[in-house]
Amino acid sequence: MARRKLRAAPGDPPPSALLEMLKRSGPLTVRALAAELGITYEAVRQQVAELLKSGWVARDAKSQAPDGQRGPASRRYRLSEAAEHLFPKHYDALSAEVLQHVLDSFGGEALVQILKKMTDARVRRFAPLLKSMGVKEKLKALCSLYEDKDAYMEVEWRADGPALIERNCPFLNVAQQHPALCSVSVNTLERLLGHKVVREQRFQAGHGRCVFRVRLDEPRPADQAFTLEPPR
Repeated sequence: MARRKLRAAPGDPPPSALLEMLKRSGPLTVRALAAELGITYEAVRQQVAELLKSGWVARDAKSQAPDGQRGPASRRYRLSEAAEHLFPKHYDALSAEVLQHVLDSFGGEALVQILKKMTDARVRRFAPLLKSMGVKEKLKALCSLYEDKDAYMEVEWRADGPALIERNCPFLNVAQQHPALCSVSVNTLERLLGHKVVREQRFQAGHGRCVFRVRLDEPRPADQAFTLEPPR
């Protein structure tokens, strides 16, 4: 049986009743879970074994059964870190709110400095990996710009230059409200590739993807400062 991904994704099922119970009650033994769910001990034991194997639950090493018993029957189980992400999270709303407060409190220049630091961090991460690579190899490696082994990023080659095509933006909700965030990707690609990069298509314009075209005939000066992407 294939091992499940240890993160929530659009194709993942909603949390099971057992996971819902652990979320509401905290660590529980198999016997306690069976009593709460109204099903047999053996049915819960089998579910827990499968969820352990899949990575959705973990043994709780910090707690002990209320009766002080020891042994397998006294073990408590809790949600794993991966399972926590099956439940509603609002990271994008929080991120957009933080960026808006930065703008409101400190102005646009402060936001630009934050975006520049984000770019610097990405360049530091990728630069050693791309050392001594040609453009083709660099572009292939940069398909992992947002996520390692990203299945939704590909390289396109045309006469007017290669492009990275992004079909899934992990920051889309935030980028819709703060398009300046996309300048991080453009500046990161320019610094790592050494050429001007233009985002020809964008999610914000309804294209359903972003296309970062690399202008191989336009070298980027090594000392060029971080710049915001021109609005379209």
